[in-house]
Amino acid sequence: METGLRRSLHRKVLSHLDTRNTGLSAGNEEKWRAHAEECLRTEMKNLTLPEREKEILNNEILDEIFAYGPITCYLQDPSVSEIMANGKDSIYVEREGKISLSDGTFLSDETLRSTIDRMVSRVNRRLDESSPFVDARLPDGSRVNAIIPPVSLSGPCLTIRKFRKEPYSLDELIRIGTLSDDAAAYLREAVIRRMNIIISGGTGSGKTTLLNAFSQFIPDGERIITIEDAAEIRLLKPHVVRLEARPPNIEGTGAITIRDLVKNSLRMRPDRIVVGECRGGEALDMLQAMNTGHDGSITTGHANSPRDMLRRLETMVLLSGVEIPVRAIREQIASAIDVIVHTSRMGDGRRAVTSVSEVTGMGETQILLQEVYRLSKSEGPAGMTCLAPTGVPSKFYPEAEEAW
Repeated sequence: METGLRRSLHRKVLSHLDTRNTGLSAGNEEKWRAHAEECLRTEMKNLTLPEREKEILNNEILDEIFAYGPITCYLQDPSVSEIMANGKDSIYVEREGKISLSDGTFLSDETLRSTIDRMVSRVNRRLDESSPFVDARLPDGSRVNAIIPPVSLSGPCLTIRKFRKEPYSLDELIRIGTLSDDAAAYLREAVIRRMNIIISGGTGSGKTTLLNAFSQFIPDGERIITIEDAAEIRLLKPHVVRLEARPPNIEGTGAITIRDLVKNSLRMRPDRIVVGECRGGEALDMLQAMNTGHDGSITTGHANSPRDMLRRLETMVLLSGVEIPVRAIREQIASAIDVIVHTSRMGDGRRAVTSVSEVTGMGETQILLQEVYRLSKSEGPAGMTCLAPTGVPSKFYPEAEEAW
């Protein structure tokens, strides 16, 4: 469809929708949309286009004004897992781990910016030159990140991470090759027996998907507190309290951090605390919670390996501003964390659990790790090799300690 025609019709509809011309009050979207459709029908009467193309043009303009423009169809497409708009002319989508350039474009940077504003305003977030990037979420739970000039030299950029309406179950993850039956049984036992678990991995490696799958084994009677920057965890449990951090207001005050919420959650009588991601000083409060009776907690973190996750935890605790000797930090980590599950995005785009390790204690200078499962290339990309003699962690069964 010719962009010039689309832009011209878009401008005409917007001028017709001016409140001075319509007499309509703000907030009644159904009436505004009906008025826009009427204007479009009038404008397109004399166009020498096939009816099918007129219908497509009509939908594109209405989506640009009332929905999310050319990405609306990708938001509705269950096969699309990620949408990336790098300015108005470049929209990429990810399907089954593969990224491709789409045919859609925004009319201008202004329409892309309007789309972003519609998304973030619905969850009381703001985006302007004083706060040029934002994390938010859509009503369906999709995670949104947006960044605008002057910090973005490519114009407004929008990244949307979509999640399935129904979270993956552990059985489904086994079926698609994310992990093996043995590894799944191990992790199921870890959740039931209230082990403290960290899921590590890179961006887009499936950490949140795995966390949601683990949650199905938490007993229904337990009270769960979830804490996130932008709420995306969906636990299919009856007794869940969801907390979400809040950025500072336009005066630079009123921020509620993850760390504030972790501290507050301890006064809410939690059976389990689930932190969407530890990335700063909240790691210290999370470790202290795990060490003071809040077993069965789960969190995620960015790292390249289980050992790197432990190093990152040390760094994050130091970011809390509390002066603690490194030896004491490592002892806290060794005491608090039971299992580290590492996920990776494979070369074919598939996500897989590549390592499951148990924290077995503290050595002279280092935290001791025992790898229980590792991705086995000899068995194909979905194979997991059991490295433990019994196939279960020693912390679950003291009688297995001799085997280690």
